[in-house]
Amino acid sequence: MTGLAAEELRFLIGAGLGVIIGSFLGALVMRWPRGESVMRGRSHCDACGRTIGLRDLIPLIGALLQRGRCRHCGAPIDAAHMAMEAGCALIGGIALWALPPFAGLVVAAGGWLLLTLALFDARHFWLPDALTLPLAALGLTLGDWILPAPFWDRAIGAALGYGVLFILARSYRYLRGREGLGLGDAKLLGAIGAWTGWQMLPLVLLLASSAGLLWALMLKLRGRTIESGTRLPLGTFLCGAAPAAMALGGLLGF
Repeated sequence: MTGLAAEELRFLIGAGLGVIIGSFLGALVMRWPRGESVMRGRSHCDACGRTIGLRDLIPLIGALLQRGRCRHCGAPIDAAHMAMEAGCALIGGIALWALPPFAGLVVAAGGWLLLTLALFDARHFWLPDALTLPLAALGLTLGDWILPAPFWDRAIGAALGYGVLFILARSYRYLRGREGLGLGDAKLLGAIGAWTGWQMLPLVLLLASSAGLLWALMLKLRGRTIESGTRLPLGTFLCGAAPAAMALGGLLGF
C-alpha cells in the first residue's frame, strides 16, 4: 500500500468513526437538555414522535435521502444532527490523516468534545461538567504523549484558565449584582489550558473575544438590539478559538 493510499485510508477511517460518534453526540445535544435519555429508547422524530427506521438512521445519508425532513410528517430535521455528524467526520478524518493513530484518536476526541460543547452553549447556554472535565483530563493525562506543551505548562494552564475567568465572574457579580459570566466558561478555559499550556491562553482569549465582538456586530447589523444584558455564548467562541490558537501557535513556532 502506497503512502498516499494509507493516508486516504486513515482519513476515511477517521471520518467514518467521526460520523458515527457525531450521530450520538447530535442526539445528546438535542435530548439531554429535555431530560431525555440518549441510551434508552429508539430514535424518533422530534415533531411527530414517530420512530425512525433503520434506513433513515444512517448518519448524513439518511437525512439527505429524506431531503432534510421527516418521512412521516414532513417537519424539518434539526440542523444540529447533520452539523454534528459532518463536523465530527471532518475532525476525525483530519486528525487521523495528519497524526499517528494514537495521537490522532486523542486529538479527535478532544475536537469532538469541543464541537459538542460549542453547540451546547450556542443552543442552551450550558457547558456540562460531564463534557468539560473529561476534556481537561484528556489534556492532562494523554497529552504527555501527543502535545508539545510540557505537563507543568498544561497544569498551570488549567489552573490559570479557570482562575482568571472565575475571578472575573465573581468580580462582575459583586460589582453589578447579577451574573455576567458563567462558571462553565471558567471550567472550559481551564480545560483548554490543559491542552494548550498557559502561554496560549492570552491568544485563545483574544481570538474568542474578537469572534464574540464580530458576532455581536453581525447581530446588530441584522437589527437585533445589543445591550449590556444580551447573552452571548462565550463558550462557543472559546471552543473555536482553542484549535485556531494551537494551529496559529504551531505556524508561528510558539
